[in-house]
Amino acid sequence: MLKLAAIDIGSNAIRIQLTRVTKYEGKITFKKIEYVRFPMRLGQDVFSLGRISDASREKFMKLMQAFKILIDLYEVDDYMGCATSAMRESENGREIIDEVKEKLDLQIDIIDGDTEAEIINKAIFPYMTQATHMHIDVGGGSTELNLYVNNEKIKAKSFPLGSVRKMKEDGTYKGWDEMKEWIALEVKKEFGKVMALGTGGNINKVLDLAGKKPGKAISLQKIIETQNYIRSFSMDERVNKLQLNPDRADVIIPALDIYISAMKWAKASSIIVPDSGLKDGVMQILFERNKHKIDRFPA
Repeated sequence: MLKLAAIDIGSNAIRIQLTRVTKYEGKITFKKIEYVRFPMRLGQDVFSLGRISDASREKFMKLMQAFKILIDLYEVDDYMGCATSAMRESENGREIIDEVKEKLDLQIDIIDGDTEAEIINKAIFPYMTQATHMHIDVGGGSTELNLYVNNEKIKAKSFPLGSVRKMKEDGTYKGWDEMKEWIALEVKKEFGKVMALGTGGNINKVLDLAGKKPGKAISLQKIIETQNYIRSFSMDERVNKLQLNPDRADVIIPALDIYISAMKWAKASSIIVPDSGLKDGVMQILFERNKHKIDRFPA
C-alpha cells in the first residue's frame, strides 16, 4: 500500500488530497482518503498589490502547518506541492515558500504555466479521443490552452486570464485579445471539428448543476444557459440556494466568460468535463515515481 499527497496552491483556493494506492489480485486501486479545500484567495492580494500581504502570509503558514500535520499523521510515502499563478507572480512568493521549507520542512515548488499545463494534461489524457481537442484550464490567475491533434499535443499557451484577476473598466481582461488571436492562428480548419476539454473548479460546478457525470460532454449552449441562470441570482442566493461556496459564487461568471469565449473562437460546440485538475495530475506523477514500490506487493 502507498499513501500519496498532492498539494495545489492556486490563486482562489488551496487544496490537499491524500490518496491510498493498493494492489489486489493484480489490480491497482486509487482511494481518496482525505481532501481539504481551503478558500484562501492569494490572487486577490497579488493581482492588486503585487505581493502577498502579511495577514495572508500568516494564514498561509498556518494552513501549510495543518497540511504538514496531515501528511505526518497519515504517514504519507511521498508528496508533491505545486504553487501556480498567484505565488509565481508575487514579489515575496519565493520568500514565503522558502519560509515554509525552513520552518515546516515542507517542500513546495512554484511552477510556470507550461509545467502547470503538462501536469494537468496527465489527468485528462484518458478522456481524449482521436478528435481534435482544445483543452481549456481556467484558474484564478491564468488560463492554459493546449491543442491536441490525433492525441498529440501540437501547441500550448498560458494567458494571464483568470477568474480572480479583475476585469478592466471596459469589461475586458488582460490577455483577452492575445488569446483570441492565438486561437484564430493555431486552431486551423484542416484540423476538423474541435471538441473542447475543460478543467477547473468553475466548469466542474457547471457539470454538477447540469446533473452530468464527470467525463460527459456539455454543449456550449448549456454552459451559456447555466451562466445566465447563475447570473439571475444574488450572491446570497448563489450561496444559499445554489449551494456555491462563497469564494466560487463571485468568480464563476467571469470564469465562464473565458470558457465560452474560447469555445466560440475555436468553433467548439461542446466540452468534455473530466472533473480532474492539477492535484490529479500531481497524483499521477507521484504514482509513476513510486509504482516500483507497489510492484513488490503480492498480487
